[in-house]
Amino acid sequence: MAKRAAAGALLVWLACAGVPEGRAQQAPPEVVDLAPVVVSGVQPGPGMWRVTNAQGHTLWILGTVSPLPARLDWRADEVKAVIASADAVLGPPGWTLDADVGFFSRLTLLPSAMKAQHDPQGRRLQEILPPELYARWQPLKARYLGRGNGVEKDRPLVAATRLYVAALDEVGLSPRSGVGKLLEKAYKVRGLTPVVTRVEVKVDDPRAALKEVRASPLQDVACLQRTLDVVEHQLPLLVERANAWAVGDIDALQQLALKSQYDACVGAIADSELGRRRGMTNLDARAAEKWMGAARTALAGNAVTFATVPVHTLVEPGGYLERLRQAGYHVESP
Repeated sequence: MAKRAAAGALLVWLACAGVPEGRAQQAPPEVVDLAPVVVSGVQPGPGMWRVTNAQGHTLWILGTVSPLPARLDWRADEVKAVIASADAVLGPPGWTLDADVGFFSRLTLLPSAMKAQHDPQGRRLQEILPPELYARWQPLKARYLGRGNGVEKDRPLVAATRLYVAALDEVGLSPRSGVGKLLEKAYKVRGLTPVVTRVEVKVDDPRAALKEVRASPLQDVACLQRTLDVVEHQLPLLVERANAWAVGDIDALQQLALKSQYDACVGAIADSELGRRRGMTNLDARAAEKWMGAARTALAGNAVTFATVPVHTLVEPGGYLERLRQAGYHVESP
């Protein structure tokens, strides 16, 4: 997701922020100390969905999830074999920021990026959050982030991300696994460059974008609220989903196919005045249209194509598998 390149550290944090769907708790719940067991070592990973057209051309789709076990050693024999025979590879769907920011420019932008993480009015979290929500935040902050006050200056969205990543680390999960690197290596061996299927949000002037982010208010309290929900109650569920992917349990993986945690917070940016000015409207619909177009082209022109798509966007009602079936393709589950 080149999210790092453009709208400052705020959007970098946003890229891996985590919050599930659900209503907020009316009273501060007790923090439950659970110790879910994360698989490690060599694991097979999941099977792939197979999509075919009338000519017998095949699109193999690997469903992905994040986070995954931090110490996962993915064997990937079946996936490597498919890539070795593939004529093309489709990159994952979604959106990305397209900004021309060189190394030295990044260095000069860093102070602005750091300021973009803070509330534009200089408020601390205690001043932004409702009292009951701040009461829930405090014990979780102390447990996962320590008792320092630096995070108290952050916007709720940024604070949510810091908390979520720290909580993942404690239970042995990571939003950045080695799966991407393994796939990139297999693509390189085959001599393939993934077709870009993500919608690109163009940022012509990163410095101006950062200034805009610094000055823009965001409706991001709900992002922190939902992040507290997942940290308090749903870490074991995330571990179960990560384990299901690692061991190749497709049934469990589909049952645990939650909407991306990133999706639940992206509205804080996309629905803001800043997001609308930067063309971040209707991102999901635009991304789905672009990916489906790439899939149709690949199936028409290639005997074998490989793709990666987040599991929840594959299996949800109206998701990519349903769209492919409606388009007349035959879809086989792993």
